Amino acid sequence: MKEQKMGGHRWRLILHFLQMTLLLFFLCPPTEPAPWDSDSSSGPGEGCEGFQVDVCGVCAGDGSSCELFNGTIFLSVLSVRYHKILDIPSGALRIKIQETHKTRNYLALSMATGESVINGDWVIDRPGQFYAAGTQFTYKRPNEIRSRAGESITAPGPTNQELNLFVIYQQPDAAVYYEYILPKHTNTHSDAYSYSSVLPLVESHGIFPDSENSVGENSLSSFHPNQVPSDSVTLEPVPLYSWMAMATTPCSTTCGTGNRQVLFGCVERATQTTVLEDLCSSITHPGPQVEECQSQPCPAFWDVGEWSECSKTCGPGFQYRQVICRQTQGQHGSSTVVVANSMCDDTEMPDTTSVCQLKICSEWQIRSEWTECSVPCGVGQRSREVVCVDNLGDIVSDEECNMALRPQDLQNCDKGVCASSWFYSLWSERCSADCAEGSRSRSVVCLMSQSNSLPLDDCDDEDKPDELMQCDLGPCTQRLEWYTGPWGQCSSECGNGTQSRGVVCVVQNGGHLEVTSDDLCSHLPRPPTAQSCYLKSCAAQWFMTEWSSCSRSCEGGFRVREVRCLRDDLTSSHDCDPALEPAKQEKCNTHICTLQIDESCRDMYYNCVVVVQARLCVYSYYRTTCCASCSRVIQRDSLHTIR
Repeated sequence: MKEQKMGGHRWRLILHFLQMTLLLFFLCPPTEPAPWDSDSSSGPGEGCEGFQVDVCGVCAGDGSSCELFNGTIFLSVLSVRYHKILDIPSGALRIKIQETHKTRNYLALSMATGESVINGDWVIDRPGQFYAAGTQFTYKRPNEIRSRAGESITAPGPTNQELNLFVIYQQPDAAVYYEYILPKHTNTHSDAYSYSSVLPLVESHGIFPDSENSVGENSLSSFHPNQVPSDSVTLEPVPLYSWMAMATTPCSTTCGTGNRQVLFGCVERATQTTVLEDLCSSITHPGPQVEECQSQPCPAFWDVGEWSECSKTCGPGFQYRQVICRQTQGQHGSSTVVVANSMCDDTEMPDTTSVCQLKICSEWQIRSEWTECSVPCGVGQRSREVVCVDNLGDIVSDEECNMALRPQDLQNCDKGVCASSWFYSLWSERCSADCAEGSRSRSVVCLMSQSNSLPLDDCDDEDKPDELMQCDLGPCTQRLEWYTGPWGQCSSECGNGTQSRGVVCVVQNGGHLEVTSDDLCSHLPRPPTAQSCYLKSCAAQWFMTEWSSCSRSCEGGFRVREVRCLRDDLTSSHDCDPALEPAKQEKCNTHICTLQIDESCRDMYYNCVVVVQARLCVYSYYRTTCCASCSRVIQRDSLHTIR
């Protein structure tokens, strides 16, 4: 009897197992295998030897059980903000989002309700795993300098909610490729679904699925194991046993909000005593039920951003990064929120500032000494060579050195007070007479050296150079010719003008002229009585002073003079021919020094010491009036040179 009783109990357990299996089959009908990425642990085609797996992941399938949606979204020039570029419907499988090339843009993902999943609220998440919409998303952002791959977001799916894909736009000429599939029995991707305002940039290769076969004959609504015909009037007796929640599985997460499964057992209604589950075989099992569980809050952590560029292109600088205290929240830790820094006090806060140096800065170098002053007296300038040199010793552009620290390469120099001097031009090339005696001329003007370009009146007339010089082209021979008188004054001081003269017929005889009748000269071409005149060019010409005294009385010295380019109005000009510029310096007193003392050399004025201090001994006037003082200076300089 005992063995028969045990055998009957065993059969009841087998029957109960078969009933539960059939119930689960009708409640959860088998679906086609979901496609996965090529790097998943169990990809499509496992156990499909000898057959080809279609795009939907079905062994020996023809691709008709799903719809493939893919395309490329091109971004031209947009404002710097979040731009929604794609809606991913609920039920999507094998999701792949990839930048076609590396940019400064960021991909962002959020739920249709607005809850952020990746890179929300202007906070860039680190690459990693993110759980949302019933699946796990993998976010990758290559950070190697040599890498050209852009960001990517992938997920196996299926999703149980609609998702929105955004781009945090910062760089133009970018493109994003997307791809996902939808099983044809889903009805989430309807015609009412629309893309964002950026969709004109999308090159779409998919179509929207139809919803004609969204509910089949084997759907859950067509069968229920406890369904009772509507015309039945027979009342079922109240069962003696029922299913009751007895326990739960451990929470799916160790912190934050997770899920746990409720476990049911069969109990006797009257006593609430647990009995064998086969006694509840006639009652519908509640099925697997999941409830949220709240474990302890997740500990806060420091979220470290990327380092900024160095603040200096050379030399020591600083770089900065953002460090934020975050805490994981949401179901399965699907999102993080920013919290107060005090929440992260258990760990040391990472540095937000770091010292950096890209290269050693270039520096200024002085390559030469100061040149001689540009003028022999008065205020002039002197210069020296200053260059910018890098850490390898090569000369580079000045912009690579600190311009505020550049050494001075041009400097004023004062050579003492300049005295006024006579300046004169070159002699004219032509003689005033064709034969016998004539003269050549030049211009003479008094100027203050290096300080004034206007004519002065304080030069000594006794030292004024001659303005006329005699010239003789030989005696005139006896002949009959037209004699022309001197031309009258030109109507213009410079440039083109007109002038007139007298013309008579004369006979030349040994330098004597005898006027005769004009008829006798009629066979000769009569000279004109008027002509255009050109006294001097209104352009500039060279003027110069007398030579200064020799810098040394013996054994070689030099003397200088000033040369200026002046216009006809005696103002400075730069239009003179440089090839005709007179010399400004020449050697003098090259004979050997013999020190002599002239007893008759004495100072004629009491203030000759001022003449010496003003360096006026180079002029003959001051050497005469202050002979003793100037001689002592000259002899002292000569002795110093000899030593």
